[in-house]
Amino acid sequence: MNAPDLTKRAPRSPRVRLGGYVILARMLDKGRAEIAGTQGDFHYNCPLDQHFTRFAGIDADALKEQLKAGKGDGEILAWIEENSTTKRGAWEIQQWSAYQDNRGPDGDVDTLQFFGKLVSASSTTRSDVNTWFAMLDLDDHVSYGGQA
Repeated sequence: MNAPDLTKRAPRSPRVRLGGYVILARMLDKGRAEIAGTQGDFHYNCPLDQHFTRFAGIDADALKEQLKAGKGDGEILAWIEENSTTKRGAWEIQQWSAYQDNRGPDGDVDTLQFFGKLVSASSTTRSDVNTWFAMLDLDDHVSYGGQA
């Protein structure tokens, strides 16, 4: 298994699409790293990952077993297609991924404050970070030595 060392570099961006799905590539990186013990501060099956598993109709623990078996990204995609309880069409995957890519914090005050706190932990000057994926990309960049 080719597990990334997430103590040295971030997992793939949640924007990276695999089989049309956003989030999946990042989730696989975190799962492989967790199996190898190199996950650092990252968590497999976090709330973001759970958006994917709910939509794709798969069980995170069953997916992790496939990762433990050493399956590559293409094999994982085939497994998802075979084991999904939702059997999504390409247009559904595209629409869901586009929505997730542009999803920002909900309008309630607590969520907006939480989001603002996360962004300001990485940068106090970036006013363009207004989606969850942009916030994660910024956090990954800054956490591994990049400038905000």
